[in-house]
Amino acid sequence: MDILSHMRIFACVAETGSFTAAATRLDLTTSYVSRAVASLESHLRTRLLHRTTRRIALTEAGQRYLQRCEQILGYIEEAEAEASQAHARPAGNLKVHAVTGIGNHYLIKAVAEYSEQYPEVSFDLTLANRTTDILEEGYDISVVTAPELADSGFISKKLGNIYSVLCASPLYIARHGLPRTPAELAAHRCLRLVYPVMSLDKWLLEGPDGEELVTVSQTHFQVNTVDAMTVALKAGMGVGALPVYSALESLQSGSLVRVLPEYTLYSLGVYALYPSRQYLDAKTRTWVDFLRDYIPRHLEADLRSLDECSRVSQGSVEALPDR
Repeated sequence: MDILSHMRIFACVAETGSFTAAATRLDLTTSYVSRAVASLESHLRTRLLHRTTRRIALTEAGQRYLQRCEQILGYIEEAEAEASQAHARPAGNLKVHAVTGIGNHYLIKAVAEYSEQYPEVSFDLTLANRTTDILEEGYDISVVTAPELADSGFISKKLGNIYSVLCASPLYIARHGLPRTPAELAAHRCLRLVYPVMSLDKWLLEGPDGEELVTVSQTHFQVNTVDAMTVALKAGMGVGALPVYSALESLQSGSLVRVLPEYTLYSLGVYALYPSRQYLDAKTRTWVDFLRDYIPRHLEADLRSLDECSRVSQGSVEALPDR
């Protein structure tokens, strides 16, 4: 028995005072309405209505039950309206996961800008360099980086591409010389960044002559965060790879210089993942649309800045000693 449906029928009969009037309002047959009320009474083992040939009236139990029915049906109407409105107006809490670098350098500022347009949306942002089970952990969206996205059954939107560049400090170059070709990296201290999508012992460099594979053998340091790698490089510990967004400020200030500036490595796609396209609520839909505009613009701006600072610093880099 559909209890909610029978509650609605009973409430309508009580309001109209007639099985026939209730049937007309609900577009049902009078016999169906009568059977629904009788079925409800049988389920409750309580008479809800006094019936005569001329009129019906609520019993004392019927009056109490009607009050509860009206409350319950009112709550349901509110819940349905709220859920339907979620598809039209961005509001509520948005739970987002992102890899740490993208989160720190792009997403936090994106949240600030998005919130100016949609102030009724709050954010629960988790930054972690790990894969996450979106459904199990209750995330609305996960922003990840990967060479290629594995088939997960989730909806994905590509937000752009990132890559890394090789860097070292002027202090390191002054002591150990400047590598001019990928092959010369074998004679240098190469620092390794531990990251799920990156190889520890090999760098695949992409340059003017295509791809060149460099074995990272002479290393005495590895670390699992980009920020820590930046500190190690500035301390003159060796040559290492940094994502453009992490390297840019240090390259602009001169605390790091770009090594082999015609080469890049670790090209990765940036993706937004979410569980379903169907019945996507407004906060999730507008956040994904916002990221599809915001992230590419800022990635491109960083690449332009990288090109600019590379041109400016080229003369000073050339003046540094060779190995």
